[in-house]
Amino acid sequence: MTAEYAIVINAFGGPEALEYEEINLPTPAADEVVVEHRAIGVNFHDIYVRSGMYDTLTPPGIPGCGAAEVITAVGDEVNHLSVGDRVCYVTPIYGAMATARVLPARLAIRLPDELDATSTILVHAAAGGVGRLLCRVASSLGATVLGTIGSPRKAEIAASAGCTHTINYRTHDFVAEVTNLVGPTAVDLVYDSVGATTFAGSLEVLGIGGHLVNFGQSSGAVEPLAMTTLAAKSLKVSRPIIFHYLRDPKVYQSMADTVFEWFSSGTLVPSDMIRLPLEHASRAHQILEDRNPRGGSVVLIPNHQPL
Repeated sequence: MTAEYAIVINAFGGPEALEYEEINLPTPAADEVVVEHRAIGVNFHDIYVRSGMYDTLTPPGIPGCGAAEVITAVGDEVNHLSVGDRVCYVTPIYGAMATARVLPARLAIRLPDELDATSTILVHAAAGGVGRLLCRVASSLGATVLGTIGSPRKAEIAASAGCTHTINYRTHDFVAEVTNLVGPTAVDLVYDSVGATTFAGSLEVLGIGGHLVNFGQSSGAVEPLAMTTLAAKSLKVSRPIIFHYLRDPKVYQSMADTVFEWFSSGTLVPSDMIRLPLEHASRAHQILEDRNPRGGSVVLIPNHQPL
């Protein structure tokens, strides 16, 4: 039997708290499958789990919310999946940072043949994986896309993904720059994964009835918001958590089908990947915490797969 390995958090702390250890893989229950991982997503949620900011993992535990790709065993009651199927998943049930894992079969989504396993990675940053996907989809729908970035290199990356205008938030006041580009209160929708340092400015640039989607907090948690702030321009704020959208298997599958179709049609293009061995998970976390100067997604590759 092939030895399996995982990143284990035995105590909360910095990147050094991520330890590479051999694990015993349990036998799948009747409604479960075993997935051999070939690509494992890394994002800021993992950092909050590792540090103890999120009280959602009890050490010792294996972090990680999403991975891909091959099913190597299925439980007796699993009829819609077979050994050899290529799948991906996102789940609040931690355990993705491992060479393989046992997973409830309902969470496994088949990958289209033309997609690479790393296409399901989620990252936060304007020129990173999620930022590029948002730019591509919005620009394909005809929107004018403004993007904040942290370096000239990231400006090039965002522009290549369909960003109409880029603003370096390290050297410019992004509120003033947005106003110069499109006028005051001309923005209809803002996607903000940064949080504390950008939230107030994001509200400021929105027009009447505008919508702010806050889906991350890489700079820290957002302070409590007074309803009168929203009332000033009839604004809307949403704070989606992906796990809430995965409870209904039909919704989960529908969302995946939509994204796969965007990739198949060329609307979305997989971003550049920083591929690191699974045992270097601490380095992956450090790259994210350093705001990933190279841009792109960070993905962990188990040692049985080529980088």
